[in-house]
Amino acid sequence: MTAEAMAIARPDIGTTIRNYISLTKPMIIALLLITTVPAMVVAERGWPSSWLVLATLIGGSLSAGGANAINCWYDRDIDGVMRRTQSRPLVTGEIEPLHGLIFGIALGAFAFGFLWVTTTLMAAALALAALLFYVFIYTVWLKRRTPQNIVIGGAAGAFPPMVGWAAVTGEMSVAAWMMFAIIFFWTPPHFWALALRLEGDYAEAGVPMLPVTNGAGYTRTQILRYSVVLVVVSLLLGPAGDLSFIYYATALATGAAFVAMAARLWRKPASTRPIDLYKYSLLYLALLFVAMGVDAAVLA
Repeated sequence: MTAEAMAIARPDIGTTIRNYISLTKPMIIALLLITTVPAMVVAERGWPSSWLVLATLIGGSLSAGGANAINCWYDRDIDGVMRRTQSRPLVTGEIEPLHGLIFGIALGAFAFGFLWVTTTLMAAALALAALLFYVFIYTVWLKRRTPQNIVIGGAAGAFPPMVGWAAVTGEMSVAAWMMFAIIFFWTPPHFWALALRLEGDYAEAGVPMLPVTNGAGYTRTQILRYSVVLVVVSLLLGPAGDLSFIYYATALATGAAFVAMAARLWRKPASTRPIDLYKYSLLYLALLFVAMGVDAAVLA
């Protein structure tokens, strides 16, 4: 191979770094971190040490990134079938599969040690539990076997507020578990709204997402049911977290909009785009957690 051909075959260092970063799914990590900091503020009843917040965000990001990288390694076969994932570097060959796996494991291991040293053992253990749950329960066991994959496996994404809480207090509480429950019940309607749009992709890849196995109508009904439960659970956090009117007003307003959009998707599917509910669900979660943080900080 000529020097010119080798230069073409081997991506430059910048491209390689970007490819590895893409394995961590940065957009998903950003959403997880939005739920971490408010939990820390509620636990502290004010702003915690800025170093503690930074350390928790770094450790949480690395742990989540490691889980996502291992997920990309395991799912590279079906990622090559689905249009939205065909450009991932483990599919295109820009990163060797073994290198991607080692990268993910290394991130997770380093994150555990980093969180243990800089925060608390409880926070480190919870972050590791989230990684293991996402990899082994969701990715390996559930995703390709049952339409309940995202219901059960989605719990992995509900760990960040518990990690944040444990980083401040070194223990768990009812409020932290309620934050976990909010994300747990938020995940199905959030993800199923996207799955309705990507039903063809999942069907072609043989992934039993709910719209594929039970149809779009049943999925819309389940989205509405989970949306109602989500709003109820979000209101229960108020007394558990000793929150007040700022949080309650936000939870009621944003929750009512969530249920209204889910109801419209259920009643008028022909004129309602599932992707609109998916996008709103992202805003909803961010607003809800920011509101709880502001409530705890302002009214502490």
